[in-house]
Amino acid sequence: MSQTTVPILSILTYFPLAACFVLPFIRNEKSVRVFSLLVGIAEVLLALPLFQFSLMTPGYQFVEKVAWMPQWGLTYYMGMDGISLLMVLLTILLLPLCVLCSWTYISKRVKEFHFSLLLMTSACIGVFLALDLVLFYIFWEAMLVPMFLLIAVWGGPERRYASVKFFLYTLAGSTLLLVAIIAFYKVGGTFSIPDLTEQTFPFRFQFWVFLAMALAFAIKVPMFPFHTWLPAAHVEAPTAGSVLLASILLKMGAYGFLRFCLPLTPDASVYFAPMMIAISVASILYGGFVALGQKDMKKLIAYSSVAHMGFVTLGIFIFSLRGFQGALMVMLNHGITTGALFMLVGAIYERSHSREIANNMGLGKYLPAYMFFFGLFALSSLGFPGTNSFVGELLVLIGVFKANPWVGAAIIPGVMLGAAYMLRLGQKLAWGEPTGANAWKDLNLREWSYLVPLAILVFYIGLAPGLTLRVLDPSLNRVLDRIAPKPKPAIVETAVLPNTQKGIVAGLFSSSR
Repeated sequence: MSQTTVPILSILTYFPLAACFVLPFIRNEKSVRVFSLLVGIAEVLLALPLFQFSLMTPGYQFVEKVAWMPQWGLTYYMGMDGISLLMVLLTILLLPLCVLCSWTYISKRVKEFHFSLLLMTSACIGVFLALDLVLFYIFWEAMLVPMFLLIAVWGGPERRYASVKFFLYTLAGSTLLLVAIIAFYKVGGTFSIPDLTEQTFPFRFQFWVFLAMALAFAIKVPMFPFHTWLPAAHVEAPTAGSVLLASILLKMGAYGFLRFCLPLTPDASVYFAPMMIAISVASILYGGFVALGQKDMKKLIAYSSVAHMGFVTLGIFIFSLRGFQGALMVMLNHGITTGALFMLVGAIYERSHSREIANNMGLGKYLPAYMFFFGLFALSSLGFPGTNSFVGELLVLIGVFKANPWVGAAIIPGVMLGAAYMLRLGQKLAWGEPTGANAWKDLNLREWSYLVPLAILVFYIGLAPGLTLRVLDPSLNRVLDRIAPKPKPAIVETAVLPNTQKGIVAGLFSSSR
């Protein structure tokens, strides 16, 4: 492990939380928005030292370890590997973008809204960085409260139903996760995730602990049939809430599978892999079919998330490097693309005050800039070559067909459904019968400012994914070795340039695979 003297991870985690305590002293609503935006920009700048991340180190970096409550075995333990690095950077990037897309959308309780937004960001970053089970659980539970408030206070007409359903589903999963944490401490004698990873637990113990953790993470993903809270939460949540829900919260379930289930219960993971693969295939097909029949844009994108996250869990449980790479790439790219799509739905809702497809047609002639971005992110969502999502889905398909061609054949209809529902949505929005679009203004400067960064990532990752894969490979190989410690067959590995040990900056403009 690479330990650091500067607590950069703690700074990134608690800086938004510290900003929350300044908000009560700001009275003007515009000043609240400006302050929150500046906090988001400052958080991005504070993350610049993370670009010193070494691409050659499979272990945790920027480690912070301090005795917390030794008598209870608790340690303040933070660290980052390639898996958590990408998720943390995505979370930090989305903070200022969420503030911008909520600038005019949120008109009531503005101060409380931004308080919840900042608190949510701190909790999400903490989840991805915690290396102590209790610390992880604290952050895991902390993010539940602001997300509940975002839906319950600033949501749509059915916000109470959606927020309570989200709370109950997540709380049920959290309870099972807490049971698993206690079991690990009782048997393993520590809450340290790296220390537990070095231990080998009896299969009977792994069996029950895996079930408890897998159910908690399956609800968060969400996997079919535990997905029913997601459409309601997405439809009722404000734009920023939907963005955080799709781009960050759903990834925590998949992150949990990679961080806990596979390394800590490898034998049980292999035992339950056929079941997890079957559920993943069901999620892909079910999400695609239901999305195809939606008339509400938000609900369509919500069900598409069920299908996309099915690719993530499928890639994880085929236990191959290609599958792991594809799963992480789909996680990252789904966060970029689906977050942007929800921002675009929020932008058009501010003009038409409706999310129904029928009330937002014929935009191509009157809102060309809007349709350019919508077309771009729609193509990315369906995995069009040259966009970011194509890379992840292709890697998952390669891994699946290599592991089991029959499973690969089963998910091909899911890929086709993704193209069908996104192209249908784009066609109706662009060329459908106009419904008042001639009275609407095209994208303004503020809307351009939060869409352009995500569009750049669509092209960069889609055309040059090499750096992203080099960030992931050492950490993914470590997880793969835990599942299959015997020598692996020769496969084509990601090329590592001689200067990659200097950090990410050295690889930013290097050639892709």
